[in-house]
Amino acid sequence: MKKNTKQNIDTLQELATLSDYSFINKLASDPDAKFNEDNKSPREVFSGHYVPVKPTPIKEPIYISRSEIFFKELGFSKKLIESDEFKKMFSGDMSNISKPMKDIGWATGYALSIYGREYYAQCPFQTGNGYGDGRAISILEAVINGKRWEFQLKGAGRTPYCRGADGRAVLRSSVREFLAQEHMHSLGIPSSRSLSLFTSKKEQVNRPWFRDNSYSKDPELMIEEDVAISTRVAPSFIRVGQVELFARRARKNEHPNALKELEKIVLHLIDREYSELIKQDLSLEEKLILLANEFQNRLTTLIAKWIRVGFCQGNFNSDNCAAGGFTLDYGPFGFIDMFDPKFQPWTGGGMHFSFFNQPVASEKNFLSFCSSLKPLLKSNEKALEELEKIENNFPKVMQSKMQNMWAKKLGIDKFDFELFDELIHLMIETKVDYTIFFRELSYIPNNINQLEKSFYNDSKNEVIKTKWNNWLEKWKSCINVNDDKDKQKLSTQMKLTNPKYTLREWHLVWAYQEAQNGNYQPVKELQKIMTNPYDEQTKEIEEKYYIKKPSDFFGIAGISHVSCSS
Repeated sequence: MKKNTKQNIDTLQELATLSDYSFINKLASDPDAKFNEDNKSPREVFSGHYVPVKPTPIKEPIYISRSEIFFKELGFSKKLIESDEFKKMFSGDMSNISKPMKDIGWATGYALSIYGREYYAQCPFQTGNGYGDGRAISILEAVINGKRWEFQLKGAGRTPYCRGADGRAVLRSSVREFLAQEHMHSLGIPSSRSLSLFTSKKEQVNRPWFRDNSYSKDPELMIEEDVAISTRVAPSFIRVGQVELFARRARKNEHPNALKELEKIVLHLIDREYSELIKQDLSLEEKLILLANEFQNRLTTLIAKWIRVGFCQGNFNSDNCAAGGFTLDYGPFGFIDMFDPKFQPWTGGGMHFSFFNQPVASEKNFLSFCSSLKPLLKSNEKALEELEKIENNFPKVMQSKMQNMWAKKLGIDKFDFELFDELIHLMIETKVDYTIFFRELSYIPNNINQLEKSFYNDSKNEVIKTKWNNWLEKWKSCINVNDDKDKQKLSTQMKLTNPKYTLREWHLVWAYQEAQNGNYQPVKELQKIMTNPYDEQTKEIEEKYYIKKPSDFFGIAGISHVSCSS
Protein backbone atom coordinates (compact mmCIF):
# COMPACT_ATOMS: atom_id res chain seq x y z
CA MET A 1 0.00 0.00 0.00
CA LYS A 2 1.11 3.53 -0.73
CA LYS A 3 1.48 5.70 2.31
CA ASN A 4 1.19 9.43 2.79
CA THR A 5 4.08 10.61 4.93
CA LYS A 6 3.39 14.33 4.49
CA GLN A 7 1.39 16.04 7.20
CA ASN A 8 -0.78 18.13 4.86
CA ILE A 9 -2.17 17.52 1.40
CA ASP A 10 -2.30 20.96 -0.18
CA THR A 11 -3.13 20.18 -3.81
CA LEU A 12 -5.18 17.74 -5.83
CA GLN A 13 -1.95 16.63 -7.49
CA GLU A 14 -0.61 15.53 -4.10
CA LEU A 15 -3.84 13.65 -3.45
CA ALA A 16 -3.59 12.08 -6.91
CA THR A 17 -0.28 10.42 -6.02
CA LEU A 18 -2.11 8.47 -3.29
CA SER A 19 -4.82 7.13 -5.62
CA ASP A 20 -5.16 3.35 -5.71
CA TYR A 21 -8.30 1.98 -7.40
CA SER A 22 -8.70 -1.51 -5.97
CA PHE A 23 -12.40 -1.90 -6.80
CA ILE A 24 -12.13 -1.23 -10.52
CA ASN A 25 -8.67 -2.77 -10.86
CA LYS A 26 -9.50 -6.07 -9.17
CA LEU A 27 -13.14 -6.58 -10.06
CA ALA A 28 -15.01 -6.97 -13.35
CA SER A 29 -16.46 -4.11 -15.38
CA ASP A 30 -19.86 -4.49 -17.05
CA PRO A 31 -18.93 -5.93 -20.48
CA ASP A 32 -21.82 -4.05 -22.12
CA ALA A 33 -20.67 -0.64 -20.87
CA LYS A 34 -18.59 0.04 -24.00
CA PHE A 35 -21.70 -0.36 -26.17
CA ASN A 36 -23.79 2.15 -24.23
CA GLU A 37 -22.30 5.59 -24.93
CA ASP A 38 -22.02 7.46 -21.61
CA ASN A 39 -23.98 4.90 -19.53
CA LYS A 40 -26.43 7.49 -18.28
CA SER A 41 -29.65 5.85 -19.47
CA PRO A 42 -31.63 3.19 -17.57
CA ARG A 43 -30.79 -0.31 -18.77
CA GLU A 44 -30.23 -3.80 -17.49
CA VAL A 45 -26.74 -4.66 -16.31
CA PHE A 46 -26.41 -8.43 -16.51
CA SER A 47 -22.90 -9.02 -15.19
CA GLY A 48 -19.77 -7.32 -13.87
CA HIS A 49 -19.26 -5.62 -10.53
CA TYR A 50 -19.50 -2.01 -11.72
CA VAL A 51 -20.34 0.28 -14.60
CA PRO A 52 -17.84 3.00 -15.55
CA VAL A 53 -19.67 6.33 -15.66
CA LYS A 54 -18.71 9.99 -15.46
CA PRO A 55 -20.44 12.25 -12.96
CA THR A 56 -22.59 15.06 -14.34
CA PRO A 57 -21.27 18.30 -12.80
CA ILE A 58 -23.69 20.75 -11.22
CA LYS A 59 -23.80 24.20 -12.80
CA GLU A 60 -21.79 27.01 -11.18
CA PRO A 61 -21.19 25.15 -7.93
CA ILE A 62 -21.34 27.03 -4.63
CA TYR A 63 -19.27 25.74 -1.74
CA ILE A 64 -21.26 25.37 1.49
CA SER A 65 -19.07 23.53 3.95
CA ARG A 66 -16.57 20.78 4.68
CA SER A 67 -15.96 18.55 7.67
CA GLU A 68 -13.02 20.20 9.40
CA ILE A 69 -12.59 17.18 11.67
CA PHE A 70 -12.40 14.73 8.79
CA PHE A 71 -10.16 17.05 6.78
CA LYS A 72 -7.69 17.01 9.66
CA GLU A 73 -7.88 13.22 9.92
CA LEU A 74 -7.04 12.91 6.24
CA GLY A 75 -4.32 15.57 6.41
CA PHE A 76 -6.20 17.78 3.92
CA SER A 77 -5.28 21.44 4.27
CA LYS A 78 -7.51 24.48 3.87
CA LYS A 79 -5.57 25.27 0.69
CA LEU A 80 -6.93 22.10 -0.91
CA ILE A 81 -10.60 23.03 -0.61
CA GLU A 82 -9.87 26.59 -1.76
CA SER A 83 -8.41 25.28 -5.02
CA ASP A 84 -10.45 25.33 -8.24
CA GLU A 85 -9.39 21.74 -8.94
CA PHE A 86 -10.96 20.49 -5.70
CA LYS A 87 -14.13 22.49 -6.27
CA LYS A 88 -14.52 21.08 -9.77
CA MET A 89 -13.81 17.45 -8.90
CA PHE A 90 -16.06 17.31 -5.85
CA SER A 91 -18.94 19.04 -7.63
CA GLY A 92 -18.78 16.45 -10.42
CA ASP A 93 -16.41 17.93 -13.03
CA MET A 94 -13.76 15.32 -13.89
CA SER A 95 -12.57 17.01 -17.10
CA ASN A 96 -9.16 18.20 -15.91
CA ILE A 97 -8.28 15.62 -13.31
CA SER A 98 -4.76 15.30 -11.94
CA LYS A 99 -3.02 12.11 -13.11
CA PRO A 100 -2.72 9.32 -12.08
CA MET A 101 -6.32 9.87 -10.95
CA LYS A 102 -8.87 8.45 -13.35
CA ASP A 103 -11.23 10.83 -15.12
CA ILE A 104 -14.16 8.45 -14.79
CA GLY A 105 -16.12 7.08 -11.85
CA TRP A 106 -18.09 3.91 -11.23
CA ALA A 107 -21.57 2.91 -10.13
CA THR A 108 -22.61 -0.46 -8.75
CA GLY A 109 -25.71 -2.63 -8.83
CA TYR A 110 -27.29 -4.32 -5.86
CA ALA A 111 -30.30 -6.39 -4.92
CA LEU A 112 -33.11 -5.44 -2.57
CA SER A 113 -34.47 -7.38 0.37
CA ILE A 114 -36.98 -5.74 2.70
CA TYR A 115 -37.08 -7.31 6.15
CA GLY A 116 -35.53 -10.46 4.73
CA ARG A 117 -37.85 -10.87 1.75
CA GLU A 118 -36.35 -10.67 -1.75
CA TYR A 119 -37.86 -8.06 -4.08
CA TYR A 120 -37.58 -7.46 -7.80
CA ALA A 121 -40.47 -5.05 -8.39
CA GLN A 122 -38.39 -1.95 -7.59
CA CYS A 123 -36.27 -2.75 -10.64
CA PRO A 124 -37.89 -1.17 -13.73
CA PHE A 125 -37.23 -4.39 -15.66
CA GLN A 126 -38.62 -6.64 -12.89
CA THR A 127 -35.40 -8.68 -13.04
CA GLY A 128 -33.17 -7.01 -10.44
CA ASN A 129 -30.66 -6.07 -13.15
CA GLY A 130 -31.56 -2.38 -13.18
CA TYR A 131 -31.37 -1.62 -9.46
CA GLY A 132 -28.34 0.04 -7.82
CA ASP A 133 -26.50 3.35 -7.53
CA GLY A 134 -28.94 5.63 -9.34
CA ARG A 135 -27.27 8.89 -8.35
CA ALA A 136 -24.18 7.90 -6.36
CA ILE A 137 -20.90 7.66 -8.28
CA SER A 138 -17.56 6.75 -6.71
CA ILE A 139 -14.75 8.84 -8.14
CA LEU A 140 -11.63 7.99 -6.15
CA GLU A 141 -9.95 5.40 -3.99
CA ALA A 142 -6.86 6.54 -2.13
CA VAL A 143 -4.60 5.15 0.57
CA ILE A 144 -3.97 7.97 3.04
CA ASN A 145 -1.75 7.39 6.06
CA GLY A 146 -1.99 3.66 5.43
CA LYS A 147 -5.80 3.60 5.36
CA ARG A 148 -7.89 3.07 2.24
CA TRP A 149 -10.79 5.44 1.60
CA GLU A 150 -13.37 5.53 -1.18
CA PHE A 151 -14.81 8.91 -2.19
CA GLN A 152 -18.35 8.91 -3.54
CA LEU A 153 -20.40 11.79 -4.95
CA LYS A 154 -24.09 11.66 -4.05
CA GLY A 155 -26.32 13.50 -6.50
CA ALA A 156 -23.74 13.18 -9.29
CA GLY A 157 -26.14 12.49 -12.12
CA ARG A 158 -27.69 9.58 -13.94
CA THR A 159 -26.31 6.05 -14.17
CA PRO A 160 -27.78 2.88 -15.73
CA TYR A 161 -29.43 2.28 -12.34
CA CYS A 162 -31.26 5.64 -12.20
CA ARG A 163 -34.64 4.01 -12.95
CA GLY A 164 -35.70 6.98 -15.09
CA ALA A 165 -34.94 9.57 -12.39
CA ASP A 166 -32.70 12.63 -12.82
CA GLY A 167 -29.75 11.35 -10.77
CA ARG A 168 -29.72 14.44 -8.58
CA ALA A 169 -29.88 14.97 -4.84
CA VAL A 170 -31.57 18.07 -3.50
CA LEU A 171 -30.05 20.49 -1.02
CA ARG A 172 -32.53 19.46 1.69
CA SER A 173 -31.50 15.78 1.80
CA SER A 174 -27.83 16.64 1.21
CA VAL A 175 -27.70 18.94 4.24
CA ARG A 176 -29.35 16.23 6.35
CA GLU A 177 -26.82 13.54 5.39
CA PHE A 178 -23.83 15.89 5.47
CA LEU A 179 -24.57 16.87 9.08
CA ALA A 180 -25.73 13.44 10.24
CA GLN A 181 -22.66 11.48 9.16
CA GLU A 182 -20.22 13.60 11.15
CA HIS A 183 -22.63 13.80 14.10
CA MET A 184 -22.81 10.00 14.22
CA HIS A 185 -19.03 9.73 14.06
CA SER A 186 -18.76 12.18 16.96
CA LEU A 187 -21.27 10.09 18.91
CA GLY A 188 -18.83 7.18 18.58
CA ILE A 189 -20.96 5.29 16.07
CA PRO A 190 -19.34 3.75 12.97
CA SER A 191 -20.53 5.68 9.92
CA SER A 192 -19.69 6.82 6.44
CA ARG A 193 -18.09 10.26 6.67
CA SER A 194 -18.80 13.68 5.17
CA LEU A 195 -16.10 15.47 3.19
CA SER A 196 -17.71 18.43 1.42
CA LEU A 197 -21.02 19.92 0.31
CA PHE A 198 -21.70 21.96 -2.83
CA THR A 199 -24.94 23.36 -4.23
CA SER A 200 -26.06 25.31 -7.29
CA LYS A 201 -28.48 28.16 -7.81
CA LYS A 202 -28.47 27.46 -11.54
CA GLU A 203 -30.01 24.00 -11.43
CA GLN A 204 -33.25 22.96 -9.78
CA VAL A 205 -35.30 19.76 -9.78
CA ASN A 206 -38.83 18.92 -8.69
CA ARG A 207 -39.54 16.66 -5.73
CA PRO A 208 -42.73 15.54 -3.94
CA TRP A 209 -43.11 17.20 -0.54
CA PHE A 210 -45.64 18.50 1.96
CA ARG A 211 -47.59 21.74 2.27
CA ASP A 212 -46.55 24.08 5.08
CA ASN A 213 -47.91 23.04 8.49
CA SER A 214 -49.54 19.96 7.00
CA TYR A 215 -50.36 16.82 8.97
CA SER A 216 -50.43 14.64 5.85
CA LYS A 217 -48.53 11.36 5.84
CA ASP A 218 -48.12 11.49 2.07
CA PRO A 219 -46.48 14.21 -0.05
CA GLU A 220 -49.09 16.61 -1.42
CA LEU A 221 -47.34 18.63 -4.09
CA MET A 222 -44.20 18.97 -6.20
CA ILE A 223 -41.73 21.61 -5.06
CA GLU A 224 -38.70 23.02 -6.88
CA GLU A 225 -35.44 22.59 -4.98
CA ASP A 226 -31.79 23.44 -5.58
CA VAL A 227 -29.55 20.50 -6.43
CA ALA A 228 -26.47 19.60 -4.39
CA ILE A 229 -23.55 17.20 -4.43
CA SER A 230 -22.19 15.88 -1.16
CA THR A 231 -19.09 13.72 -0.95
CA ARG A 232 -19.31 10.81 1.42
CA VAL A 233 -16.28 8.72 2.27
CA ALA A 234 -15.91 5.19 3.64
CA PRO A 235 -13.46 2.27 3.61
CA SER A 236 -15.83 0.79 1.01
CA PHE A 237 -19.44 1.17 -0.07
CA ILE A 238 -20.16 -2.56 -0.39
CA ARG A 239 -23.67 -3.29 0.85
CA VAL A 240 -25.39 -6.48 1.93
CA GLY A 241 -27.67 -6.01 -1.07
CA GLN A 242 -24.63 -5.86 -3.34
CA VAL A 243 -23.41 -9.26 -2.18
CA GLU A 244 -27.01 -10.49 -2.51
CA LEU A 245 -27.16 -9.48 -6.17
CA PHE A 246 -24.27 -11.75 -7.08
CA ALA A 247 -25.58 -14.56 -4.88
CA ARG A 248 -28.96 -14.47 -6.63
CA ARG A 249 -27.25 -14.65 -10.01
CA ALA A 250 -25.08 -17.55 -8.84
CA ARG A 251 -28.05 -19.36 -7.31
CA LYS A 252 -29.96 -19.11 -10.61
CA ASN A 253 -26.83 -19.64 -12.73
CA GLU A 254 -27.69 -16.53 -14.76
CA HIS A 255 -24.37 -16.47 -16.64
CA PRO A 256 -21.21 -18.65 -16.76
CA ASN A 257 -19.20 -16.38 -14.42
CA ALA A 258 -21.95 -15.84 -11.84
CA LEU A 259 -20.42 -17.93 -9.05
CA LYS A 260 -16.96 -16.53 -9.71
CA GLU A 261 -18.28 -12.96 -9.55
CA LEU A 262 -19.89 -13.74 -6.18
CA GLU A 263 -16.61 -15.14 -4.87
CA LYS A 264 -14.71 -12.09 -6.10
CA ILE A 265 -17.02 -9.53 -4.47
CA VAL A 266 -16.95 -11.42 -1.15
CA LEU A 267 -13.15 -11.70 -1.17
CA HIS A 268 -12.92 -8.02 -2.08
CA LEU A 269 -15.19 -7.20 0.86
CA ILE A 270 -12.81 -9.11 3.13
CA ASP A 271 -9.79 -7.25 1.70
CA ARG A 272 -11.45 -3.87 2.14
CA GLU A 273 -13.19 -4.27 5.49
CA TYR A 274 -11.86 -7.32 7.34
CA SER A 275 -8.23 -7.85 6.25
CA GLU A 276 -6.85 -7.22 9.74
CA LEU A 277 -8.91 -10.11 11.10
CA ILE A 278 -9.06 -12.54 8.18
CA LYS A 279 -5.69 -13.63 6.82
CA GLN A 280 -5.13 -14.24 3.12
CA ASP A 281 -3.62 -17.71 3.55
CA LEU A 282 -6.84 -19.22 4.94
CA SER A 283 -9.14 -21.38 2.83
CA LEU A 284 -12.25 -19.80 1.30
CA GLU A 285 -14.49 -21.68 3.74
CA GLU A 286 -12.49 -20.48 6.74
CA LYS A 287 -12.61 -16.90 5.48
CA LEU A 288 -16.38 -16.98 5.04
CA ILE A 289 -17.03 -18.34 8.54
CA LEU A 290 -14.80 -15.67 10.08
CA LEU A 291 -16.51 -13.04 7.92
CA ALA A 292 -19.98 -14.07 9.10
CA ASN A 293 -18.85 -14.06 12.73
CA GLU A 294 -17.23 -10.64 12.55
CA PHE A 295 -20.04 -9.05 10.56
CA GLN A 296 -22.45 -10.33 13.21
CA ASN A 297 -20.27 -8.76 15.89
CA ARG A 298 -20.11 -5.40 14.11
CA LEU A 299 -23.77 -5.29 13.16
CA THR A 300 -25.07 -6.12 16.64
CA THR A 301 -22.70 -3.56 18.16
CA LEU A 302 -23.89 -0.95 15.67
CA ILE A 303 -27.58 -1.47 16.40
CA ALA A 304 -27.06 -1.26 20.16
CA LYS A 305 -25.24 2.04 19.60
CA TRP A 306 -28.07 3.35 17.41
CA ILE A 307 -30.58 2.72 20.17
CA ARG A 308 -28.24 4.15 22.80
CA VAL A 309 -28.36 7.59 21.12
CA GLY A 310 -31.97 7.46 19.90
CA PHE A 311 -31.22 6.94 16.19
CA CYS A 312 -33.73 5.28 13.87
CA GLN A 313 -32.47 4.48 10.36
CA GLY A 314 -36.03 4.38 9.01
CA ASN A 315 -35.38 2.33 5.88
CA PHE A 316 -33.09 -0.53 6.89
CA ASN A 317 -33.36 -2.65 3.76
CA SER A 318 -30.44 -4.90 2.82
CA ASP A 319 -29.31 -2.37 0.19
CA ASN A 320 -29.01 0.26 2.95
CA CYS A 321 -26.93 -2.01 5.17
CA ALA A 322 -23.15 -1.65 4.82
CA ALA A 323 -21.40 -5.01 4.72
CA GLY A 324 -18.56 -3.39 6.69
CA GLY A 325 -20.90 -2.95 9.65
CA PHE A 326 -21.23 0.85 9.75
CA THR A 327 -24.09 3.31 9.24
CA LEU A 328 -24.73 4.08 5.57
CA ASP A 329 -27.46 5.93 3.66
CA TYR A 330 -29.11 8.68 5.66
CA GLY A 331 -32.46 8.91 3.90
CA PRO A 332 -35.59 9.00 6.10
CA PHE A 333 -33.63 8.71 9.35
CA GLY A 334 -34.52 10.44 12.58
CA PHE A 335 -33.37 11.02 16.15
CA ILE A 336 -36.14 10.38 18.64
CA ASP A 337 -37.70 13.25 20.61
CA MET A 338 -40.51 11.96 22.81
CA PHE A 339 -39.78 8.35 23.66
CA ASP A 340 -41.84 5.82 21.73
CA PRO A 341 -40.58 2.27 21.05
CA LYS A 342 -42.52 2.41 17.76
CA PHE A 343 -40.90 5.65 16.62
CA GLN A 344 -40.53 5.59 12.82
CA PRO A 345 -39.60 8.83 11.01
CA TRP A 346 -40.45 7.49 7.54
CA THR A 347 -44.12 7.38 6.63
CA GLY A 348 -43.49 4.44 4.27
CA GLY A 349 -41.26 2.47 6.63
CA GLY A 350 -43.74 0.48 8.68
CA MET A 351 -43.25 -0.90 12.17
CA HIS A 352 -40.65 -3.42 10.99
CA PHE A 353 -38.09 -0.59 10.79
CA SER A 354 -39.27 1.25 13.93
CA PHE A 355 -36.93 2.28 16.75
CA PHE A 356 -37.12 -0.74 19.06
CA ASN A 357 -37.49 -3.22 16.20
CA GLN A 358 -34.11 -2.38 14.68
CA PRO A 359 -32.42 -5.41 16.30
CA VAL A 360 -34.89 -7.70 14.49
CA ALA A 361 -34.52 -5.75 11.21
CA SER A 362 -30.75 -6.11 11.47
CA GLU A 363 -31.12 -9.87 11.98
CA LYS A 364 -33.13 -10.05 8.74
CA ASN A 365 -30.28 -8.29 6.91
CA PHE A 366 -27.73 -10.59 8.54
CA LEU A 367 -29.65 -13.67 7.41
CA SER A 368 -29.80 -12.26 3.87
CA PHE A 369 -26.03 -11.79 4.04
CA CYS A 370 -25.41 -15.35 5.26
CA SER A 371 -27.73 -16.71 2.61
CA SER A 372 -25.57 -14.93 0.03
CA LEU A 373 -22.47 -16.79 1.24
CA LYS A 374 -24.09 -20.23 0.93
CA PRO A 375 -23.58 -20.75 -2.82
CA LEU A 376 -19.83 -20.59 -2.10
CA LEU A 377 -20.15 -23.26 0.60
CA LYS A 378 -22.62 -25.68 -0.99
CA SER A 379 -20.01 -28.44 -1.38
CA ASN A 380 -18.89 -28.17 2.25
CA GLU A 381 -21.53 -29.52 4.63
CA LYS A 382 -19.46 -28.82 7.73
CA ALA A 383 -18.99 -25.15 6.80
CA LEU A 384 -22.72 -24.79 6.09
CA GLU A 385 -23.53 -26.19 9.52
CA GLU A 386 -21.08 -23.76 11.11
CA LEU A 387 -22.69 -20.86 9.24
CA GLU A 388 -26.13 -22.00 10.41
CA LYS A 389 -24.93 -21.96 14.03
CA ILE A 390 -23.73 -18.38 13.56
CA GLU A 391 -27.11 -17.42 12.06
CA ASN A 392 -29.00 -19.01 14.97
CA ASN A 393 -26.78 -17.26 17.50
CA PHE A 394 -27.69 -13.75 16.29
CA PRO A 395 -30.59 -13.11 18.74
CA LYS A 396 -28.43 -14.17 21.71
CA VAL A 397 -25.53 -11.92 20.66
CA MET A 398 -27.91 -9.03 19.97
CA GLN A 399 -29.62 -9.41 23.34
CA SER A 400 -26.28 -9.42 25.15
CA LYS A 401 -25.16 -6.23 23.39
CA MET A 402 -28.50 -4.54 24.13
CA GLN A 403 -28.42 -5.46 27.81
CA ASN A 404 -24.85 -4.21 28.19
CA MET A 405 -25.84 -0.97 26.48
CA TRP A 406 -28.84 -0.41 28.76
CA ALA A 407 -26.71 -1.13 31.82
CA LYS A 408 -24.20 1.52 30.70
CA LYS A 409 -26.97 4.02 29.97
CA LEU A 410 -28.31 3.48 33.48
CA GLY A 411 -24.88 3.50 35.12
CA ILE A 412 -25.30 0.03 36.63
CA ASP A 413 -22.84 -2.85 36.57
CA LYS A 414 -25.28 -5.51 35.42
CA PHE A 415 -28.51 -5.30 33.44
CA ASP A 416 -31.58 -5.44 35.68
CA PHE A 417 -34.67 -6.40 33.70
CA GLU A 418 -37.18 -5.37 36.35
CA LEU A 419 -35.60 -1.92 36.75
CA PHE A 420 -35.40 -1.47 32.97
CA ASP A 421 -38.94 -2.70 32.27
CA GLU A 422 -40.43 -0.41 34.91
CA LEU A 423 -38.48 2.53 33.45
CA ILE A 424 -39.64 1.91 29.88
CA HIS A 425 -43.28 1.79 30.97
CA LEU A 426 -42.85 4.97 33.00
CA MET A 427 -41.18 6.75 30.08
CA ILE A 428 -44.10 5.86 27.82
CA GLU A 429 -46.73 6.78 30.42
CA THR A 430 -45.10 10.12 31.26
CA LYS A 431 -44.04 10.95 27.70
CA VAL A 432 -40.42 11.86 28.26
CA ASP A 433 -37.76 13.26 25.96
CA TYR A 434 -35.34 10.35 25.37
CA THR A 435 -32.12 12.36 25.09
CA ILE A 436 -32.85 14.84 27.86
CA PHE A 437 -34.06 12.17 30.30
CA PHE A 438 -30.91 10.05 30.12
CA ARG A 439 -28.65 13.10 30.19
CA GLU A 440 -30.39 14.42 33.31
CA LEU A 441 -30.15 10.99 34.90
CA SER A 442 -26.40 11.18 34.24
CA TYR A 443 -26.16 14.01 36.78
CA ILE A 444 -27.28 11.49 39.45
CA PRO A 445 -30.28 13.51 40.69
CA ASN A 446 -31.42 13.34 44.30
CA ASN A 447 -35.10 13.49 43.33
CA ILE A 448 -37.28 13.65 40.24
CA ASN A 449 -37.29 17.46 40.02
CA GLN A 450 -34.28 17.44 37.72
CA LEU A 451 -35.77 14.66 35.55
CA GLU A 452 -38.96 16.68 35.07
CA LYS A 453 -37.04 18.79 32.57
CA SER A 454 -37.56 15.88 30.15
CA PHE A 455 -41.30 15.38 30.78
CA TYR A 456 -43.73 16.41 28.04
CA ASN A 457 -46.76 15.76 30.25
CA ASP A 458 -47.58 17.76 33.37
CA SER A 459 -45.59 16.15 36.20
CA LYS A 460 -47.97 17.35 38.92
CA ASN A 461 -49.88 14.06 38.72
CA GLU A 462 -49.21 12.62 42.18
CA VAL A 463 -49.62 8.99 41.10
CA ILE A 464 -46.99 9.42 38.38
CA LYS A 465 -44.76 11.34 40.76
CA THR A 466 -44.91 8.51 43.30
CA LYS A 467 -44.05 5.96 40.63
CA TRP A 468 -41.03 7.98 39.55
CA ASN A 469 -39.81 8.48 43.11
CA ASN A 470 -40.11 4.73 43.76
CA TRP A 471 -38.21 3.95 40.56
CA LEU A 472 -35.50 6.47 41.39
CA GLU A 473 -34.98 4.88 44.81
CA LYS A 474 -34.65 1.44 43.19
CA TRP A 475 -32.16 2.84 40.70
CA LYS A 476 -30.09 4.46 43.45
CA SER A 477 -29.87 1.11 45.22
CA CYS A 478 -28.35 -0.37 42.03
CA ILE A 479 -25.63 2.22 41.42
CA ASN A 480 -22.32 2.28 43.27
CA VAL A 481 -22.38 5.73 44.84
CA ASN A 482 -21.19 6.08 48.43
CA ASP A 483 -19.82 9.62 48.41
CA ASP A 484 -19.38 12.70 46.21
CA LYS A 485 -16.28 11.24 44.58
CA ASP A 486 -18.21 8.14 43.50
CA LYS A 487 -21.06 10.32 42.30
CA GLN A 488 -18.75 12.46 40.17
CA LYS A 489 -17.03 9.43 38.68
CA LEU A 490 -20.30 7.73 37.72
CA SER A 491 -21.75 10.96 36.38
CA THR A 492 -18.73 11.44 34.12
CA GLN A 493 -19.04 7.87 32.81
CA MET A 494 -22.76 8.18 32.14
CA LYS A 495 -22.35 11.51 30.34
CA LEU A 496 -19.97 9.78 27.90
CA THR A 497 -22.75 7.28 27.17
CA ASN A 498 -25.73 9.65 27.15
CA PRO A 499 -25.21 12.58 24.77
CA LYS A 500 -26.46 16.05 25.57
CA TYR A 501 -27.19 16.95 21.95
CA THR A 502 -28.69 14.93 19.12
CA LEU A 503 -29.53 16.09 15.63
CA ARG A 504 -33.28 16.47 15.77
CA GLU A 505 -35.35 16.97 12.64
CA TRP A 506 -36.57 20.42 13.66
CA HIS A 507 -32.93 21.55 13.85
CA LEU A 508 -32.32 20.18 10.36
CA VAL A 509 -35.40 21.83 8.86
CA TRP A 510 -34.15 25.24 9.97
CA ALA A 511 -30.69 24.54 8.54
CA TYR A 512 -31.79 23.33 5.11
CA GLN A 513 -34.50 25.98 4.73
CA GLU A 514 -31.95 28.70 5.44
CA ALA A 515 -29.48 27.04 3.07
CA GLN A 516 -32.10 27.08 0.34
CA ASN A 517 -32.25 30.87 0.87
CA GLY A 518 -28.47 31.17 0.55
CA ASN A 519 -27.72 31.40 4.28
CA TYR A 520 -25.29 28.60 5.17
CA GLN A 521 -24.51 29.78 8.70
CA PRO A 522 -27.06 27.46 10.38
CA VAL A 523 -25.40 24.46 8.69
CA LYS A 524 -22.05 25.54 10.10
CA GLU A 525 -23.54 26.24 13.54
CA LEU A 526 -25.09 22.77 13.71
CA GLN A 527 -21.82 21.24 12.51
CA LYS A 528 -19.94 22.78 15.41
CA ILE A 529 -22.49 21.82 18.06
CA MET A 530 -23.29 18.33 16.81
CA THR A 531 -19.65 17.28 16.48
CA ASN A 532 -19.33 17.84 20.25
CA PRO A 533 -22.50 16.02 21.35
CA TYR A 534 -21.30 14.96 24.82
CA ASP A 535 -19.86 18.34 25.84
CA GLU A 536 -21.42 20.91 28.11
CA GLN A 537 -21.58 23.91 25.78
CA THR A 538 -22.54 27.54 26.33
CA LYS A 539 -25.74 28.57 28.09
CA GLU A 540 -26.96 30.12 24.83
CA ILE A 541 -26.50 26.81 22.97
CA GLU A 542 -28.15 24.88 25.78
CA GLU A 543 -31.22 27.13 25.76
CA LYS A 544 -31.52 26.74 21.99
CA TYR A 545 -30.72 23.05 21.47
CA TYR A 546 -31.09 21.23 24.79
CA ILE A 547 -34.86 21.57 24.87
CA LYS A 548 -37.84 19.38 24.23
CA LYS A 549 -39.52 19.37 20.84
CA PRO A 550 -41.85 22.40 20.66
CA SER A 551 -45.51 21.39 20.86
CA ASP A 552 -46.29 23.21 17.58
CA PHE A 553 -44.09 20.71 15.70
CA PHE A 554 -45.87 17.52 16.79
CA GLY A 555 -47.53 15.78 13.86
CA ILE A 556 -46.27 18.32 11.32
CA ALA A 557 -45.18 16.75 8.02
CA GLY A 558 -41.51 17.23 7.22
CA ILE A 559 -40.70 17.61 10.93
CA SER A 560 -42.43 14.77 12.79
CA HIS A 561 -42.27 12.48 9.80
CA VAL A 562 -40.65 12.52 6.37
CA SER A 563 -41.07 10.89 3.00
CA CYS A 564 -38.22 8.85 1.55
CA SER A 565 -35.77 11.75 1.18
CA SER A 566 -34.39 12.24 -2.32
